[in-house]
Amino acid sequence: MTRDTRGLRRALLHLVLAVVAALYLSPLVYMVSTSFKTREGAGSTDPQWIPDPLTADAYREILNSADSPILTWFVNSLAAATGHAALVLVTAAPAAYALARLRFRGRNTIFTVVVATLFVPPVVLLIPNFLIVNELAWVDSLPAVIVPAAAGAFGVFFLRQFFLTLPGELEEAAELDGCNRWQIFTSVVLPLARPALVTLFLLSFLTNWNDFLWPIYVLLSPESLTLPAGLGNFQGANNIRYDLLMAGAVIASLPVIALYLVAQRWVIEGISRSGLKG
Repeated sequence: MTRDTRGLRRALLHLVLAVVAALYLSPLVYMVSTSFKTREGAGSTDPQWIPDPLTADAYREILNSADSPILTWFVNSLAAATGHAALVLVTAAPAAYALARLRFRGRNTIFTVVVATLFVPPVVLLIPNFLIVNELAWVDSLPAVIVPAAAGAFGVFFLRQFFLTLPGELEEAAELDGCNRWQIFTSVVLPLARPALVTLFLLSFLTNWNDFLWPIYVLLSPESLTLPAGLGNFQGANNIRYDLLMAGAVIASLPVIALYLVAQRWVIEGISRSGLKG
């Protein structure tokens, strides 16, 4: 293959990637554009990519709305998603390490049962989880959206796949130095697993941040709602105010985009070393 042919193939590849990226980014760009339009411009049947005139009235109106406390919803979502993601790491990491590194009878059976729970539709658990949350008096409080799904099977499966890639010689060396199993886990394994932990934290954060159905069931008062549930109610009250809806969507997207931009290096490494390549 000549140099010109390789250059042509590389240029075609870059062109295809640019077209695909444009297709994926165009809804996001149009969402941001619509959020800076006037009420009339956002509802126009003639779509415009560049707002004319450019205005931030939608953001001022949505942030100052007394009926829709979007900043309170934002803080609630941030607290719930962060707490949920941290709790996922606390529960998944020890279980995954035990299933990956410890030798005991029934280990494979336990792992099979854990993975099998991934095939249970989440909607099946709505009523059982609600009954448990109600008995704990967590209804209409943030623990109701933080705790129930924190011990899921995906985190155990994901971290176990990563732990299996770590060389056993490191643990053997730490054991020779006098470390017990807990010290090996906390001082040797977890620092090496930082990419996988960051990736799992991000995925768990996104799952909780985007959750709409469960918060609708357990969060009742307007000031207790998370952002997706609150925006759902807001949409019902403003179904023709596209400028307000897009402004709310932009606000909801900012933490997700910022978190991914900060953690993307860890995410790529964590997924590539966990055997979950696309």
